[in-house]
Amino acid sequence: MYKEWAGVECIRTIGDVDVPTFKCLEGIYRQILTVIISLGLLALFVMLVVGGFRYLTAGGDPKAATSAKQTMTYAVMGIALMAVAVLIFRLIEFYTGVPLTIFTIPGP
Repeated sequence: MYKEWAGVECIRTIGDVDVPTFKCLEGIYRQILTVIISLGLLALFVMLVVGGFRYLTAGGDPKAATSAKQTMTYAVMGIALMAVAVLIFRLIEFYTGVPLTIFTIPGP
């Protein structure tokens, strides 16, 4: 029905009606995963900057400096945890041959 959808395998035309198929879930999953990872990294970066700012403005207060150091430590640990998770997925893919980071629905 719509010429923009020509060649898109997740849309099938039945009569005059364009019907999405389960193949569309692959793209949706990929986009959601990309957004979640991006927002997670952005949040961790913001926390790192906030911790650095709080440390710079602690003004000799040991409690504030300790709190700021903890914030920065947790942000770095979060970034490291995300990197380790990706590494684990890649290692499992490498040794088993199962593509864990590529979501596909087998077709008929």
